Amino acid sequence: MASCLLFRLKPGEDLFLGMEQFIVRHNIYTAAIMTCVGSLSKAMIRFADQQDVTSLEGSFEIVSLVGVLTDDGSHIHVSLSDQTGQVVGGHLKPGAIVHTTAEVALMPIMDVRVTRELCPLSGYREFVVHADSGVISQ
Repeated sequence: MASCLLFRLKPGEDLFLGMEQFIVRHNIYTAAIMTCVGSLSKAMIRFADQQDVTSLEGSFEIVSLVGVLTDDGSHIHVSLSDQTGQVVGGHLKPGAIVHTTAEVALMPIMDVRVTRELCPLSGYREFVVHADSGVISQ
């Protein structure tokens, strides 16, 4: 049974890339983000039904961070609050910079491999779960 892995990203580190680099360093192919507590000084977010990524700068608390990290691409959603308590959320993209800390808990998902393949219904690269016996879920 896999254990939850805990690590901290420090000020100035990229939240998205830091999590992806962590799984690569630890030979993990797929992991679920269990939780993350921390803050960002810069956020890179793609909002719903938008193609472009929006850059936000300031002080933001990480209210929620969920998603799946894979060695074939990650899909992460973030909710952030600003100094007034206003909350924004969307797809987290590379370039989100840690302000004070990001304390991350990841759960490795063993015995399966996830690939990202173009889905004709959504138009995006969606995850496909594979096991030794073949495709489990598309």
